[in-house]
Amino acid sequence: MKINIPESDQKRIVIVGGGFAGLTLAQKLEKSDYQIVLLDKNNYHQFQPLFYQVAMAGLEPSSIVFPFRKAFQNSKNVFIRVTEVTRINRSNKCLETPLGICNYDYLILAIGADTNFFGNEQIARLSIPMKSVSEALYLRNRVLTDLEKALSTTDYDTRQGLIDIVIVGGGPTGVEVAGALAEMKKYILPKDYPELPCDEIDIYLIQGGNRLLPGMSEDASAKAHHFLESLGVEIRLNTRVVDFDGEYAYMKDGTQIRTNKLIWAAGITGNRVGGLPEESITWGKRLAVNRFNQVAGVEDIYAIGDIAYMEEEAYPKGHPQVAQVAMQQAKLLAKNLKGLHKGKNMQPFSYKDLGSMATIGRNRAVVDLPRFKFQGAFAWMVWLFVHLFQILGVKNKVFIFLNWVWNYVTYDQSLRLIIRPKVPKTEQVEE
Repeated sequence: MKINIPESDQKRIVIVGGGFAGLTLAQKLEKSDYQIVLLDKNNYHQFQPLFYQVAMAGLEPSSIVFPFRKAFQNSKNVFIRVTEVTRINRSNKCLETPLGICNYDYLILAIGADTNFFGNEQIARLSIPMKSVSEALYLRNRVLTDLEKALSTTDYDTRQGLIDIVIVGGGPTGVEVAGALAEMKKYILPKDYPELPCDEIDIYLIQGGNRLLPGMSEDASAKAHHFLESLGVEIRLNTRVVDFDGEYAYMKDGTQIRTNKLIWAAGITGNRVGGLPEESITWGKRLAVNRFNQVAGVEDIYAIGDIAYMEEEAYPKGHPQVAQVAMQQAKLLAKNLKGLHKGKNMQPFSYKDLGSMATIGRNRAVVDLPRFKFQGAFAWMVWLFVHLFQILGVKNKVFIFLNWVWNYVTYDQSLRLIIRPKVPKTEQVEE
């Protein structure tokens, strides 16, 4: 059975994944001479840099997602199907999905990356990752639910397990989550939970390396470290979490921390799809591509974004897995595919680093630009502007801006709701 997509004389480009790479590519190709099919397991694009604000009750999930169909309302050349790709049939140039078979002329894999637990199944089962808006919402529910339980808990050790939090990974996600939690502890919880001894709340940030934000400058790393410590976050460098049983986080050096919540932001690994040769899969389970984003060892299959591993002179170990790389690769690939249709030669990709940044709470951020590096309140304003500009949809921009202004003036997000999905009884019986 084939997926119900209109047949056309146009060549078909199938894009798998609607993240920064896949969505940008589809937008750049929507007015081309190709038929575009976008496949994703969700019907919306997720703005990953702001997941932590959803998790910390700073933003509602709807503010950082954008429906694919709304993005392509005026395009008759883009077809969207909500499904997953289970396997690539290269000999027949088609994809196997739960909805049926989808043929392609050119296949673009923009399937991104998922949380890397480094083979530790116990941590994978019990920790809380931050790679989707649903996981961010789950973390918000867990934090708020445990605070409610802590109010009625008289045993000190049990209460510590409910209120203390361990964050593993000192990259941008870990740093931003730690900063947001620390500000919640300082400004929000004493007002919301006056009966709770908030001074007992401990926030730990565990980093395996010798500094935070290893992908940024040493100045940014040192300033982020200082900002977090000034907010009361306990930072442990050169420390590895090797196990977690739901009550204690165990370090490699033999120490342990009492906590019921372990937030895992320690690394990512490429998502997998069946049907590709093993030689195309390289370090970090990424797909090896040439400078035109063509996957090694296969024809008419390309990879862009976090899943693509491309070496160039300035990046002998591959590009950083960030949104700017994804979008730049998507824009050039769109140009190359349009040129290919006209018989033109493809242009090789070269990454232009536009800088990196991370925020550590109110008036605290670090920014590394190619020529300038700065930290503090101005960096925080730059961070706000850049992220607000990148959000899809005017309504989302307005809602996020108003939330940020309200939070800045009042020190209060006012979004601390515990919302759990209710499963109908008929589905419970079937399970």
